[in-house]
Amino acid sequence: MVDSADSSRTRRRDETTRRLVRVARHFTAERGLAGFTLEELCSEAAVSRRTFFNYFASKDDAVLGIPIERSDAEAIARFLASGHGGGELSPTLLADLAELAEHRWRALDLAPDTFEDMSAAVEREPRLLARMLDLMKRGEEFDARLIEQREGLPDGDLRAQVAAALVGVLSRDAAADFLADPVESTFRDHFERRVAAVNTLVSSQALPERTHL
Repeated sequence: MVDSADSSRTRRRDETTRRLVRVARHFTAERGLAGFTLEELCSEAAVSRRTFFNYFASKDDAVLGIPIERSDAEAIARFLASGHGGGELSPTLLADLAELAEHRWRALDLAPDTFEDMSAAVEREPRLLARMLDLMKRGEEFDARLIEQREGLPDGDLRAQVAAALVGVLSRDAAADFLADPVESTFRDHFERRVAAVNTLVSSQALPERTHL
């Protein structure tokens, strides 16, 4: 019964979050951040001002889909539980990172219609792009630490940093292709094709021999 109540609360929170994000993006795309008040946003989303601040710290955060409470805690727990923890990279690392990335992209509610509003909002408000780039960088640093924790790697391990950066790039490219064709394929389809391409590329390359002076 408790699980059912928790599930219901989570569902309501997710629905309210998506509603606020969609309205914030649409308003910003049409008017810019200064072109609407927080009261207008809340009225359109059918929530109170107090409720808004339970979900987002600012209008900017609502547009970018950055809630106060992380929406990927359960996905992170699954990711950490799937690792070896013995100081070596597990063979499912990239696949598990893809699942984590897919969960996050879904939480951002980047469906084709709202993605158009997001793109228009960023074009109208260039400072949002700078914030997005900073968030991506911090996100990759966060994921590198998760990989270190999951695989039992030392702090600052280069493999964790490369894996996090690689998955960040592949995820963004896969999301862009998915949004261009959301009916015939899934985010995972696009991501896995890119991972296969990376594997083929890496396996076909030979490192140059070092020359010693």
